[in-house]
Amino acid sequence: MAWKKLNPPLLEALKTLDYEGPLPFQKEIIPRIKAGANIYGIGPHGCGKTTSFIIGTLQQLDSQAYQDAPRALIFVKDNQAAEALEEQFREFTRHTDLRIFTAFEGPDMEKQKIAIYEGMDIVIGTPKRLNRLFLISGIDVNQLKLFIVEDAEFLSKSQDFNNLLEVSSHISRCQFLVFASEFHPRLERLQDLFMEHSEIVQHNG
Repeated sequence: MAWKKLNPPLLEALKTLDYEGPLPFQKEIIPRIKAGANIYGIGPHGCGKTTSFIIGTLQQLDSQAYQDAPRALIFVKDNQAAEALEEQFREFTRHTDLRIFTAFEGPDMEKQKIAIYEGMDIVIGTPKRLNRLFLISGIDVNQLKLFIVEDAEFLSKSQDFNNLLEVSSHISRCQFLVFASEFHPRLERLQDLFMEHSEIVQHNG
C-alpha cells in the first residue's frame, strides 16, 4: 500500500529512502496522528513506532520552518537516544528548511538556550535537560504543536517522570504522543494528567 495524503516534501523523502508503504502499525497510527489525536503507540521493537512519529511530526509541521519557537518537543531517555533520533529526523528533512536541535546533558546550557532562541522547529532531549531549559526560559512552548515521548519505559524513573510533568503542566493546548513497548503503570498515570482523552494504538506482532 502506498503512502497517502502526506505533504510533498515528506512523500519525496519516503521515496528517496525507499519506504514503499506503511507497516501495519504505521497504517493504523499515522492517520490518527494526522487527525490530531492524543495517542499511546504501543508495540514491540521493529513495528515502526519511531518512524511513525517522525512522519507524523513532519506532516503536522508541513515539512517547513515557521517562526522561531519550537513546534515539536521530543523526550528521550538519554543523550545517545537523542543523537540517534536526530540522525533519523535528518534523513527525512535533508531537503527541507526544518531546524532540529538536540539538547544534550553536559554542554553549556546557556549556549543551548541561545541556539533554541534563535529559532528551532524540533527540539529533542532528556526530561532533565528540557525541564532545566524550560525553567530558565530557554524553551517557549506557546507555539508547541507536538509533545512526544519516545520509548517511554524510562519514565519508570521518578526524576524523569517528574521533570516531564513539570514541562507538560505549562502547556495548555498541544497534541501528545507517547510511545512504548508496553503500557506500564506510569503511562496509565499520564491519563490523569494530560492523556485523559487519548487513544491507544497497540500492535502485538
